[in-house]
Amino acid sequence: MRRVPESAEAARKLVRAALAAWGQEDLIDDAALVISELVSNAVNHARLESIRVVVTRPSENFIRLGVVDRSRSVPLMRTDSNGDNTRGRGLLLVEALTD
Repeated sequence: MRRVPESAEAARKLVRAALAAWGQEDLIDDAALVISELVSNAVNHARLESIRVVVTRPSENFIRLGVVDRSRSVPLMRTDSNGDNTRGRGLLLVEALTD
């Protein structure tokens, strides 16, 4: 998938379709938010022009979402309030919504 902001919508559609097919409709809203934040992070920080979205179901009770962006830097979760800035909170949302 191209590394552009619009890729988040395509990723959300993929996640929604996969979770619906697996009968996991109750997870769709949180999973769509998580994949949006992961794609947004990759769009802002990746080094290649493309990213890969991963949606798997390794077991009956476990859904794995991921974005492969080939960045050499490990994403850092901000722990400060970051003032009035609305950017930089995506990984906090991911942490709050995932195991």
